[in-house]
Amino acid sequence: MKKLALTFTFILALSPIAFSQISDLEKSALLDLYKSTKGTTWNTNWDLTKDVATWNGITVENNTVTEINLSMNNLTGPIPATIGNLKSLRHLNLGFNKISGTIPAELATITSLETIQLFMNQLEGQIPAAFGNLKNLKELVLFNNFINGNLPESIYDIKTLEILQLSSNNLSGIISPSIKNLKNLKTLSLFDNNMNGMLPAQIGSLSNLTELSLANNAFEGAIPIEFNQLSKLDTLLLFNNKFTGKINPSIQNLPNLLNFEFHNLNEIEASTRVANPITQVVLVTQ
Repeated sequence: MKKLALTFTFILALSPIAFSQISDLEKSALLDLYKSTKGTTWNTNWDLTKDVATWNGITVENNTVTEINLSMNNLTGPIPATIGNLKSLRHLNLGFNKISGTIPAELATITSLETIQLFMNQLEGQIPAAFGNLKNLKELVLFNNFINGNLPESIYDIKTLEILQLSSNNLSGIISPSIKNLKNLKTLSLFDNNMNGMLPAQIGSLSNLTELSLANNAFEGAIPIEFNQLSKLDTLLLFNNKFTGKINPSIQNLPNLLNFEFHNLNEIEASTRVANPITQVVLVTQ
């Protein structure tokens, strides 16, 4: 009898895993995503007659959706606003698809989000200002879209942010001195946009930064000497801007710098190649 009771208890313990059931609200949000992005034409679609936990790219924990990973799956169309009903979602990866429309502001209501990866799509419009509410966000990866407008000031309030990759869009405006708030930032990639203004010296206080890619913009003025404090930096790309003057040698000689390219759009007077034991660093200055 005791053995039977233990077996029954064991089966009960396994049943939430074997037969996970999410709420109707969450299931409806997933179905909206499926319909909005033409799920029947996905590379791997869903069998809507089966448990949600079996659907490709969906992770269910404790009867709630915690991850969507549908990268490279031929999603075509907009992200529905009802995605905001997935209140336990931590990871969203819809990269390498054909998603159009704007980034739904409703994503900003999912405060559990740690990663948003919407790169290599056809998204337009601006980054929602409410993204500053995402206090657990570590990665915001939106490169290769058609996103425009300025960087929302609220972005600088996401103190958990480690990766900010917004390259190859149509962003404009400046980098705010409030960038100093992002103490955990490791990657700041804004290259190939329409951003301008002088680079704030406060970037030099980002002691965890390993990649700083600002090439192909319209930044101007001098390179802040404070960049020489970025001791972990291994990639520094500054070419094709409107900088003036030469870069300080203490910056180009940072101890971990492997990939470095800088020149002005003005007339180039000199070209110098500097080698280190691991790779070659190209320095082109006025």
